[in-house]
Amino acid sequence: MKIVEAKEARERLDTDTCLRLMREAFVSLENGTAMQPLRSVNTIPHGNSFGFMPAYLGDNDYFGAKVITAFHGNIGTEYPSHMGYVMLFESVHGSFVGMADCSVITELRTGAVSGVATDLLARKDAHVLALIGAGAQARSHMAAMKAVRPGIDTVKVYDIRPEAAEKFAAETKEKYGVETIVCESVEAAVRDADIICTLTPSKDPYLKKEWVKKGAHINAVGTFTPTTREVTSELMAASKLYADQIEALKKEGGEYLIPLSEGLIGEDHIKGSVGALLTGKCEGRASDDEITLFDALGLAVEDVICGRYLVCGE
Repeated sequence: MKIVEAKEARERLDTDTCLRLMREAFVSLENGTAMQPLRSVNTIPHGNSFGFMPAYLGDNDYFGAKVITAFHGNIGTEYPSHMGYVMLFESVHGSFVGMADCSVITELRTGAVSGVATDLLARKDAHVLALIGAGAQARSHMAAMKAVRPGIDTVKVYDIRPEAAEKFAAETKEKYGVETIVCESVEAAVRDADIICTLTPSKDPYLKKEWVKKGAHINAVGTFTPTTREVTSELMAASKLYADQIEALKKEGGEYLIPLSEGLIGEDHIKGSVGALLTGKCEGRASDDEITLFDALGLAVEDVICGRYLVCGE
């Protein structure tokens, strides 16, 4: 049995490796090689969450689950907002083979998932990136966005904690050599942005249609329950919507479920999944003026495939 702690996980899960693993995970899920039931997320006292996310990667492969806590009150402290482990079993005899720190996996694979979606949906000439939220996800998304759109030369960041945005901007300028602007509002950050990543635990929508230019691509990442969202109904209705998994979005995605209940969109508003895009089963961006939107809920198959890589080297 092998245990991979956070330091080793961060050293080994580089951006290119994560992008490769996420593409493999999406294709396997789309083709039916990998399977996963819907996750179980339980609310515990003080508004915190405890989740169990299982997935099966395939015959003669591995299966496992991410067991995770989500304590958003940890933001700005020494503790990550998400903590736990991915537990891994081999699928021939069902024996336990190891586990890997899931706070690092969650952080890095989430950015990589958005990177895969962005590579498929964003305009090729995209060069202005807006990040709403300046925490760990801003860093993983910055790395992934730059990997799939190396032409990014301007980054605009907003966070309700100005000191966090300033720290992120200084790091980004030094690491990537791009112009990084700290903005005083969401509106200032997203106007004229080609790629927008919303990375906050907001319960209420704040990204408005009138702020987003034609041809932009949005990664809506920060919320994952039926009653929370970052994108307004009007913007969702004006966007071409894609899911990480359609079944999960229809059950858990407030970004989709709320405008659906309001009658602003229909069930056919979801154009497809990232796996369907990768396998050519659905159409992506059809024009330079379309607003595309990827709604990421996070999938167990993404975590388990990272656990397999870290524990087994595969």
